[in-house]
Amino acid sequence: MTYDDQRQDRVAAIVYGSETGNALDYAEEVGRLLERLHFQTVVTRLNAVEPVSLARFSCVIAIISTTGQGDLPVNARSFWKKLLRRKLPPDYLTDLKFTTFGLGDSSYPKFNWAARKFHKRLLQLGAHEIYPRGEADEQHEEGLDATWVPWTADLRQQVLARYPLDAGVDPISEDVLLPPKWLLSLDSNSAPQGPSSLCNGTLPADGLPITKEYQQTHRVGSATLTSASDPNSTGLLVTLEENRRLTPKNHWQDVRHLRFSCATSVEYAPGDVLTIFPENSSGDVGQLLELMDWTQHADIPIHFKRTNSVEDIDVYSLPPVNVKQHDNPLTLRKLLSYCLDIRAVPRRSFLSAVAHFTDNPTHKERLLEFTNPKYIDELYDYTTRPRRSILEVLQEFHSVKIPWQWAANVLPELRGRQFSIVSGGQRKHTSDGGTSFELLVAIVKYKTVIRTLRDGVCTRYLSGLPAGTSMEVLLQQGSLNIQKTDATRPVVMIGPGTGLAPMRSLIWERYDWQSRMSCLGQAEDGTIANGSNRLGETVLFYGCRNQEADFFYREEWDVLEEKMPLKIFTAFSRDQTTKVYVQDILKQQSELVYRLLCSQNGLVYVCGSSGRMPQAVRAALVDVFRNCGDMDQDAAEHYLQVMEQEGRYKQETW
Repeated sequence: MTYDDQRQDRVAAIVYGSETGNALDYAEEVGRLLERLHFQTVVTRLNAVEPVSLARFSCVIAIISTTGQGDLPVNARSFWKKLLRRKLPPDYLTDLKFTTFGLGDSSYPKFNWAARKFHKRLLQLGAHEIYPRGEADEQHEEGLDATWVPWTADLRQQVLARYPLDAGVDPISEDVLLPPKWLLSLDSNSAPQGPSSLCNGTLPADGLPITKEYQQTHRVGSATLTSASDPNSTGLLVTLEENRRLTPKNHWQDVRHLRFSCATSVEYAPGDVLTIFPENSSGDVGQLLELMDWTQHADIPIHFKRTNSVEDIDVYSLPPVNVKQHDNPLTLRKLLSYCLDIRAVPRRSFLSAVAHFTDNPTHKERLLEFTNPKYIDELYDYTTRPRRSILEVLQEFHSVKIPWQWAANVLPELRGRQFSIVSGGQRKHTSDGGTSFELLVAIVKYKTVIRTLRDGVCTRYLSGLPAGTSMEVLLQQGSLNIQKTDATRPVVMIGPGTGLAPMRSLIWERYDWQSRMSCLGQAEDGTIANGSNRLGETVLFYGCRNQEADFFYREEWDVLEEKMPLKIFTAFSRDQTTKVYVQDILKQQSELVYRLLCSQNGLVYVCGSSGRMPQAVRAALVDVFRNCGDMDQDAAEHYLQVMEQEGRYKQETW
């Protein structure tokens, strides 16, 4: 039976655009919700489908994160480009019934911009909204779930009203464990063959029309590490050359300068990022193996196998995690070490799943309480607030025994972590013609409200790496889109803490642009002249706690200030009684900032921690425009909005 032979009155597509994995997690949750309403479901990234094919589903739900400057994630951009084709008629998607949910961060100017423009474009092409768009904000005190939970609860009721069940048919109870589309299975003496295994890295595509991109795996070794869904990423094999601590040993935070080398010559720009794939510690893996009674299966070759529950509609569905070629043969220990995140803060869906694998009534009741929307505050206090990990939850609810075959369906994927590259200009190249990548990494280590020590999986992994270690990384294009054609324009950079990374990269890049100019001469205002052009002024506002502890790369700035039109303004918040931050220094230098941005049409880049800093910087810039430009509040805010629209104000925070 082909897809066209089926009546799609209960077939739903849940498509997502995800940068860090949040949208994927939510898409899978919606998929399970609809399966309990007796829908067949497809959960896939947007780049894996053709726009016209979505109209064949009874309903489509799109979960989309916003990245960069209001952009769609890379695994949704080719789909988005297809939607923007001018030749598409206004009734192109007239048969499509859909809704969308956006994941965003209100510290960004273009909050949830991607989901909003995606939703609007579908309507322009004739699609029909079946439920109002929802939006979540990472800055909410209860996180994304604060909006997500009530939105999905209402969505369920709307779906039941629009697609009622037949008489005598009830929704599948939460007490029933839904069958997975894939399970782990022991290898036979010979490697499994055919479409039921992951050995060949591809899946059959004999159902709905899908793109070639979908038929390629994502993390499969250095030769093919480039993501099929992201043409702007490149997989590389690099060697760690330097792992140096920049802060004093008695400082509260361990910040490292990491330098990697690559044998091949690769181009990258300021703002680009390096994705590093961490590993779980052998100790944590051993604890979980023992806790789940998986030790006897830990080192036996295994593979992913389709279950009988998968029908033709599921030709879209990939296994729950991506596996590297060098992990072949795959074992449970390798899967836990390299592919599954056992230190993640558990989501509500995880607690719901593991409740099925305990015979302890007290444990089961408590786990299910956490999944009840009425107790969202308790869930937050138990998981997010203390940053309690999956491993710790399983240790506390020790009666839970997950079958090893279900490991990848219950435990989340261990995803790569992105770090802004701190090198630029001449620092991008090695003496032998290769490429150098430098990172500025703050090692995540802190105590929670329950006084438990926490550390980041990736930064803990990086902190212990010795020089000479080789690894696979992913080089990805950033969202700042810095161009050499902007060399003559002044630049104002605000980068406190490790937000300095892309700023240092840009400074070295501009220095390199200057060195490539011919006929250099000194202009009256101190800038470097090149015929009728001159390198624009470069101003950095940097903030940290202490000048002696975390004023990173301070030895470079005096030298560079002598060699290029560079000015550094610093805010050391703890070196005096009254705390001083970058936004305060911005106001102190208001005349300079106004001249560069308003009189000379300059650019602004804001990088660093999300939260209060970006809003405080925006407020400071508005004050500068108002006080120096004879503007009222509305006019000053409008000017900043115009800068955003023109691409002159860009923000990258994390």
